[in-house]
Amino acid sequence: MRACRLCLAAGYYIEPPAVTKGSLKARIMTVGQAPGVTEVVAKRPFNASSGKRLFQWLGEAGIDEDWFRSTQYMTSVTKCFPGKNKSGGGDRAPSPREQQLCRPFLDEELALVRPKLIIPIGKMAIETFYGRGIVLEEVIGTEMERAGTWYVPLPHPSGASRWHQIAENRVRIQQAIALIAAQYRRLFP
Repeated sequence: MRACRLCLAAGYYIEPPAVTKGSLKARIMTVGQAPGVTEVVAKRPFNASSGKRLFQWLGEAGIDEDWFRSTQYMTSVTKCFPGKNKSGGGDRAPSPREQQLCRPFLDEELALVRPKLIIPIGKMAIETFYGRGIVLEEVIGTEMERAGTWYVPLPHPSGASRWHQIAENRVRIQQAIALIAAQYRRLFP
């Protein structure tokens, strides 16, 4: 993964290397969209403000950040920083082609780790597991089981996102946190 240059060869501006972290014995896997520039520098997923909010939510589910980072697995749909938006405001979302080029790496991570709980974070990651065209309001606060693996999606915790600032959506997030807490207790009694 760290040696991959498929996106660069296809003409996409990205900033390698891949940013993933975790144990192959993990029972829980988070899957985000793509690392940001601070994640590339720190070589750690969800390192910036969105990581603070994510771990606030996981903390409400009873999950300690240090324990999680040292024992569970964190990855993303695409593994390298995709660069800034042309407008300069925020990070560029990886294109469908970039997601396709990177998909074999995600599939291999899933096969190696074989998590019992996957927490897709943000619409891109959720669509990876639920299919294109999902509506966040319909899936946040729900869980799905497929072939022995449970999925509990969360919205992207970025401060740029307004989705989690809407009262009804905060209720959905609290429902998702309760589901994650129940799965956590099931996996780590």
